[in-house]
Order: sequence, then C-alpha cells, then structure tokens
Amino acid sequence: MIDTTIIEAQNATREADLRRDYDALGEKLSRSGVDIDAMKERARGFSVAVPSWGTGTGGTRFARFPGKGEPATIFDRLDDCGVIHRLTDAAGSVSLHIPWDKAAPEDLLAKAEEQGLRFDAMNSNTFQDHAEMPLSFKFGSLSHTDAATRAQAVEHNLECIEIGTKLGSRALTVWIGDGANFPGQTHMGRQFERYLSSMKEIYKGLPDDWRLFSEHKMYEPAFYSTVVQDWGSSLLTAQELGDKAKCLVDLGHHAPNVNIEMIVSRLIHAGKLGGFHFNDSKYGDDDLDSGTIEPYRLFLVWNELVDAEGTPGLELSHMIDQSHNVTDPIESLMISAMEIQRAYVQASLVDRETLAGYQDENDALMASATLRAAFRTDVEPILQMARFEAGAAINPVLTYRASGYRARVASERPEVSGAGGGIV
Repeated sequence: MIDTTIIEAQNATREADLRRDYDALGEKLSRSGVDIDAMKERARGFSVAVPSWGTGTGGTRFARFPGKGEPATIFDRLDDCGVIHRLTDAAGSVSLHIPWDKAAPEDLLAKAEEQGLRFDAMNSNTFQDHAEMPLSFKFGSLSHTDAATRAQAVEHNLECIEIGTKLGSRALTVWIGDGANFPGQTHMGRQFERYLSSMKEIYKGLPDDWRLFSEHKMYEPAFYSTVVQDWGSSLLTAQELGDKAKCLVDLGHHAPNVNIEMIVSRLIHAGKLGGFHFNDSKYGDDDLDSGTIEPYRLFLVWNELVDAEGTPGLELSHMIDQSHNVTDPIESLMISAMEIQRAYVQASLVDRETLAGYQDENDALMASATLRAAFRTDVEPILQMARFEAGAAINPVLTYRASGYRARVASERPEVSGAGGGIV
C-alpha cells in the first residue's frame, strides 16, 4: 500500500493552491445558484469498479509488452486495486474475471477487507479455452451447435454465480465471442435461439437479489457476425429472460459515430439499463483510458444518467474495462476513475430547468450551449477537495510516483514473459 505519510507530504505541497482554487470556483458557481459543497459531496459519493484484469499490461493480437512489477496473482491484483482506491477514493470495488481470478473465497474476502475493497459484478469467460474444461469454445460457447459444449458454458457461468455469492457480489456479466467469420458458417436464427436457451439456464441460477447483464459487442473475435452484436440483441435477450436481466453498455462496443447517449436513453425507457463498462476508443474496441479521446461523449452519457436519477428500478453498476498497453496500468486506471467521476460532476452542473425550457422552445443553439457550459466548467478543484477530505491524494499520479510503489513490487514479483499476443 501507499504510506499515509507520503500522501500527507504530497498533499501539503498542494493544499494552499487547492483551497484558493476551490474558493474561486465556489464563488463562480454560487453566481449560478450552485453550492460547491453539494457538488463535492456528490463527488465523494461516487465510485466506479476497477477490473482486476486491468491491473496487468494488456496487448494486441500481435504482441504484449509486460511492464515491471506485473501482478502475478489475484492477490497482487487486489493490492494494486487497493492502491488505486487509496489514492483516488473513487474506486472502492473490484470486478473479478473467472477463471483468471479463482481463489478460495475466504482468502479473497480477507484481502479485499485489508485493502478496503468490495466485490462488484462477476465476469464469466467462455471466449477462450481453459485447461480444466474438456471441450473447446473455438466455434462458440453458449450458442455452440454441440449441446455438451453449451452445457459446459452454462455450468461455468453458474460457477461464477456461486463464487460471487460467497464474495457479496450481486451481478453476473455475460459476454461471449460467439459468431461467425464467414457467410454461411452458421444459421444466424438457430444460433441466437441456442444462445437464448443457454442464457435462460443461467438466469434460473440467479439468486433473488442478483442481476444478469447481457453485454453486446459489434465484432471480434467473430468478424462477420456476432451473436449479440448490438444493443437491440441485448435488449431482446433481457426482455425474454425476465426482470433480473439487464443490458450492459461498453462504450467501445459500437460502430463508429453511434449515438451511445441515445442508446442509454432508450434502455432507461425500456427499464433495461443495468450498467456500463467505461473506456474510450478512436476506431473500435480500443479499450483506451476513459475520457482520453471523446470526453464530451462521456459527459453526454452522464448527462442522460444524471437526468434519469430517481427513475424507479434504475440501479446501475459502473465498471472500467480497459487494456493498458503502453502505460502503467495503475496510473491509467486512476486517471480513468477520475475522468469518469469528472464527467459525472460536470453533468450534475447542468441547469436542467433552463435546458428544458430551451428544449420546449426548440431553441437548439441555447439548449446545446447549456450543456457546453457545464462541460466546460473546470471541476478539478471539486474532485481534488473531495479526495483531500477523504484522506486520498490531491494529485494521485504524482503521489503514486513519489511513493515508489511500482519499483517496490517490481523487486518482489516475478518477471513476466512478453511472449505471445492476447488481451491479458
């Protein structure tokens, strides 16, 4: 972990400037009737789940270049997640991936408690083969033509639920790579029906207080057709399964230029929005750090979510899902958690009464300007003060670097080979 004295020393060099910036922003916001302390409390109440797998260096289909001090076990990964939360106070939960993160539940709970963490949604994995599973998922999993392979995939998901129940999780995210790379390779209708049948078996295994998230993806590894290729297929799945089935939106799983905020609005209307995998992209499913490419789009998504606050039955899970190929994963995850929090606070500044008036009057220019005014507001002093008052770091990245954490774990953890490609 990070020594408290390091955080305090780093904060001491920045506290005076922060207080001046916070007071100046507070005076500016008060002229618009906004209480900066109320915004600070909203920031303090925000949390996004960190993906355990995101603490390791990612890769492409061509190569992977691991960094120093790569986490070798789930317990290493939880240590890294603890650092992220300790410095940002915005990432208090971890999303596990099975079987990558399999370990005795009591040991996982003990490590999470040590790091001040809890467990968010579980994630199954039937997009690759596993040594302990006799059948291959090369040609599909939940939608495979072979009943025994489908049963194996269902059983794996049920195991994820069983593990998650012991850890205090209350949701399962199901993403599959099933599809086709050639026209005619599969019968699209029968393939989707097999998928639905398998999902119904998983749904039956949900505890009463659990939710099942259907996650769509436009392509990869199936490049011609994917079984759950867009939010429409995800919505069809959730509607057919039942009330506990929801749709999960990954910001990188859409065609270029798709209006994601409108998809969010439609899923809220249908009562089927369950949560998010946050990341950013330039071309496709790039899994880049959140807010680094299209921060305004991230803001617009949060604008819909803040507008929908109080909607009956709307209970959302917020998770990061990224691959860090050229940066220190801990630094990228901290930056992402803060950028997601930033967009949330900015969206909370939107003058909704004024916006509604312009919308009713069909004043397109002023309605758009109202959104931009909130987006252009530098809320950094709010985020910094929220962290400072929570005992976290005013500047998490610089404090992390000053702590020497990466060098320390690099001396303790075994060096990892960079041979081969792959996301993890």
